[in-house]
Amino acid sequence: MEINVTAGTFESQVLESDKPVLVDFWAEWCMPCRMVEPVLSELAQEFGDALLIARVDVDEEVELAARYEIVSIPALLLFRKGQVVDTHVGAAPREVLAEMVRRHS
Repeated sequence: MEINVTAGTFESQVLESDKPVLVDFWAEWCMPCRMVEPVLSELAQEFGDALLIARVDVDEEVELAARYEIVSIPALLLFRKGQVVDTHVGAAPREVLAEMVRRHS
């Protein structure tokens, strides 16, 4: 499943999730972010209910991006039980991101 999260929903939807959450910090103007978007949709289908994909627009959620020290996008942070367990910065092929998720599922 894919959702958009904000500072107001981040804790309940990401940190308190009982399943792994892959958070995509992105921006509308970011071309590599647009390249990752279909990959994330494929991952959502591949992992189904075992994975939540959450998107954070860094232009709208500046404080949230600062909290996780996002300086380059796309930045993909994998959360498990409220903690960041893996990260990837930049566009990546589906298999790289799928393997990241598998390592922590």
